[in-house]
Amino acid sequence: MKKIIITLGDPYGIGPETTFKALKKIKPGAAEFTLIGDIENFKKFGPLKGDIKYIDIKSPFRAPKEAKPSRRGGDVSFKALKKAVDLMLAKQADALVTAPISKEAWQKAGVKYMGHTEFLRDKAAREGALMTFKSGKLICALITEHYAVKDLSKAIDKKRIKDAARILANIAGRNTPIEVSALNPHCGDGGKIGKEEIQTIMPAVKELKKEGLNISGPYPIDALWLRHKKGLSGAILITYHDAALLGLKLAAKEPVIHITAGLKFLRVSPTHGTAFDIAGKNKADESSMLAAVKYALSK
Repeated sequence: MKKIIITLGDPYGIGPETTFKALKKIKPGAAEFTLIGDIENFKKFGPLKGDIKYIDIKSPFRAPKEAKPSRRGGDVSFKALKKAVDLMLAKQADALVTAPISKEAWQKAGVKYMGHTEFLRDKAAREGALMTFKSGKLICALITEHYAVKDLSKAIDKKRIKDAARILANIAGRNTPIEVSALNPHCGDGGKIGKEEIQTIMPAVKELKKEGLNISGPYPIDALWLRHKKGLSGAILITYHDAALLGLKLAAKEPVIHITAGLKFLRVSPTHGTAFDIAGKNKADESSMLAAVKYALSK
């Protein structure tokens, strides 16, 4: 029987609710699940059937009076992730599914990491930690993750592009066509709008071709998504976060899941956030969490 660890994320967001709803739709006996987080809060949603184990995370901080980013939420969700990664590295489970955390709450709790990906890259990387998104046949990955737009030009260098492309090729298949996006409108228009395409992206793509990767680009982001939606590319590598997520969520016909590629173990998550505004109101859509759990079970 497969063993799946699920971190419940921020206890005051919708992670506990979407986890509960998703597990209610999983056939009892499909796997052994270990849930890590604020268990007392989680059990308010009701009982679950099947092989379910719980690891309760304690915190010295007070619970907030309303659902919002809090020191306690950040403390609990980070400690839960840390415990889960320790168990995964000790080979105590087959896959890790993570419910959403609040980056603001982590900051309030004094956590030095921006989010899941940065922590996983530091503690559990084999090749790296590539933020990858999948929905049916659509698959894209990010060259940069959580950067301010003003910092993107400096963040996108040849090494980062090449590292990301190699990891993406490993999970998509070495012969899978990979297309790389531009950073600037119209691919920089020959350097008139920006020079990143000429100075950084094109040279990186040429070097990757010499390594044997089936890769091309850069392409304008809008054209790239249209090509990918039509099945004309196997996988796409996008320069920055919102350009990937916006295109994916508009093009996707199935729930979108996030896979952190390049780790020592499988980590998958839903693509929604903490959604504090609807937390505790039984309004959360569990489809992405359910898809993430099913993906973990299938591998």
